[in-house]
Amino acid sequence: MSFALSRYIPLGTKIPFVEQRFIAFGLSSIAIVVSIAAFLIIGLNFGIDFRGGSQILIVTEGPADLSEIRPVVLSLGLGDVQVQNFGNDSTVRIRIERQSGEGTEGANAQQDAIKTVKAALDANIEGWQERATSVISPKVSGELVNAGIYAVFGALICMLIYIWFRFEWQFSVGAVVALAHDVILTIGMFSLSKLEFNLSIIAAILTIVGYSMNDTVVVYDRIRENLRKYKRMSLLDVLNQSINETLSRTTITSITTLLALFALFFLGGEVLRGFSFAMIWGVVVGTYSSIFVAAPILLVLGVQRGEFEE
Repeated sequence: MSFALSRYIPLGTKIPFVEQRFIAFGLSSIAIVVSIAAFLIIGLNFGIDFRGGSQILIVTEGPADLSEIRPVVLSLGLGDVQVQNFGNDSTVRIRIERQSGEGTEGANAQQDAIKTVKAALDANIEGWQERATSVISPKVSGELVNAGIYAVFGALICMLIYIWFRFEWQFSVGAVVALAHDVILTIGMFSLSKLEFNLSIIAAILTIVGYSMNDTVVVYDRIRENLRKYKRMSLLDVLNQSINETLSRTTITSITTLLALFALFFLGGEVLRGFSFAMIWGVVVGTYSSIFVAAPILLVLGVQRGEFEE
């Protein structure tokens, strides 16, 4: 695949990426402000993992008719209810939002909601069987939110330390700024699109952090090599040449990754839709930030060529 794609990727490009840094920084700043505003004003469409509630998995004898099941459940007045296929055409996932009430009262209300749904299915849907039922309490969902936040921030801190030891502090700051850029834009996209934000999206964000860091390290390695190799070349020219020399590899990697992710998005079913969407968005913004944010920011921070003298 990489060999075939490489025939269509121009080698020896001389695109002035760094000269466009002010445009890129401006666009990124606007996108970050919009993402933060969307998060604060609109918020995220938290799934049952974070909000708490109930989930019922049922199996039908043949392909499930969601247009028949959904009105039955929605007519019960249980609040936000989601009915969708889960894994295959005959398995259905019914999600019920957390019912009002605290402590024992809330737990009883949740159990009553589950019984109400099952009774309605018995009365209106033929040949269904229960596969599993689960309840997530508000306390557990709150702990999951905190754990997700800690996981993302922990990953960013670990990446900062890793780059600091491998390169210099300017590279560390540039990498973390690029990673934070990717995470904020991903959260902003989920806020604007109102797609469900659940634990699988946290996993996708952590994967995006790793993918973007890998792209950034490839570019940074080439910058370090060229700083040692071209001692009389200006820093701006070194950055441009390094980005162009790694452009073929970056493009091919992104394209092959996106091919797999688009297959997951269109063919993986509802359960993988949010994860694959987050990954597709993350690969795009991660590739962009590696080229237009992580590398040009070194010019702003003023990397000293003497630090790379052997």
